[in-house]
Amino acid sequence: MNVLLLGGGGREHAMAWKMSESSLLRDLHIAPGNGGMQKLGIMADVEAMDFAAVERYVRRHKIDLIVVGSEAPLVAGIADYFDASEKTQVAVVGPRKKGAMLEGSKEFAKAFMKRHNIPTASFASFGQDQLAEAVAALDSFKTPYVIKADGLAGGKGVIITESKKEAKDALKSMLEGEAFKDAGKRVVIEEFLQGQEVSMFVITDGKSYHMLPSAKDYKRIGEGDTGLNTGGMGAISPVPYLSEEFKQKALNQIIIPTIKGLAKDEIPYHGFVFFGLMKVGSDPYVIEYNCRMGDPESEVVLPRIKSDLLHLFENLCSGLLSEYDLEIDERAAATVVMASGGYPGKYETNFEIKGTEADPKWDGMIFHAGTKISRRKLYSNGGRVLAITGRGGTVEDALKRSYEQAAKIQFQDAYYRKDIGADVLDLA
Repeated sequence: MNVLLLGGGGREHAMAWKMSESSLLRDLHIAPGNGGMQKLGIMADVEAMDFAAVERYVRRHKIDLIVVGSEAPLVAGIADYFDASEKTQVAVVGPRKKGAMLEGSKEFAKAFMKRHNIPTASFASFGQDQLAEAVAALDSFKTPYVIKADGLAGGKGVIITESKKEAKDALKSMLEGEAFKDAGKRVVIEEFLQGQEVSMFVITDGKSYHMLPSAKDYKRIGEGDTGLNTGGMGAISPVPYLSEEFKQKALNQIIIPTIKGLAKDEIPYHGFVFFGLMKVGSDPYVIEYNCRMGDPESEVVLPRIKSDLLHLFENLCSGLLSEYDLEIDERAAATVVMASGGYPGKYETNFEIKGTEADPKWDGMIFHAGTKISRRKLYSNGGRVLAITGRGGTVEDALKRSYEQAAKIQFQDAYYRKDIGADVLDLA
């Protein structure tokens, strides 16, 4: 099978690594890839958002399967494009545009949850011509205020503040298009939920589904979960505080109703659903949906899947998902993200990276996110640069291995949090 993987971050590196183990794989093509993925496949000079160019590449290289790593092409309708193509017969792992709107529009997702009685925070949504109404609505919400850009904002479109002035300023900035551009031209004001976050994942064909390992990611840049939101500074799997009772509640109150809701609304869906949940007491609430795997959660979830990932994708696309036997590794995994100094604000790149040659006896993987190779040397090329994933019998063991390896890697202004997983170890 010839596969084209669209994406170039840590999530896609983890997918490429996992698919490269498959007995079904003939050639793996990766667009655009990064400095760590070159040994796993053929780097493709094609832009994921240029669907016609992707189609030409698919035809030229006889691609059988497209795996879409990130959300933007899905929300833009890449699956619809290939479903409608009369020139190309290729399967796509990822939902059509309507299903991808679970991530592409917070307002759409909230209305979906309300329609199907899926527990989530109370909310109100507003458009560009409703700034006064949005500001007035703050009075009906308790602090802290949660304000979300409706569209895609790279994981950074959420403002949480105790200050009413800051909340007003955020609404004004979003609705006037200054912050998050088109993504913020509609906003959702949401009730703040106090609890513990957890990420749960399924892969579904709209009828059958398989549960993947749970994970917890750490979005804030600073230790102690302080500072600005990022794309994610680390993750652990499994999540120690998830009881069987909570898992069953999440399954029965959220996951199954979501899949049934998609079917009821006649929304076809072939791909991953990411459930960003808040554990409030013993009850689950949906914070957000994603229409793809998370990052850096993929870097701890995929290493815990024993099964052949490409075989899983083949069953998904051929209608045989219910017959697939998904095996999960009981070992824990933890990842620590090494970022460029200054991220998620201004930062510099193009610094040489040294120390990525791991000991063969080390139980882990180094997934690249923002890297490039130039003159046979590895350089930083983004905000989040590397995800250092360790494995072990416990989360604590996995974290120890991650940090041991991270300490050996150097590049100018490298930064990583030293407290990933510390909160759950205190709870364990």
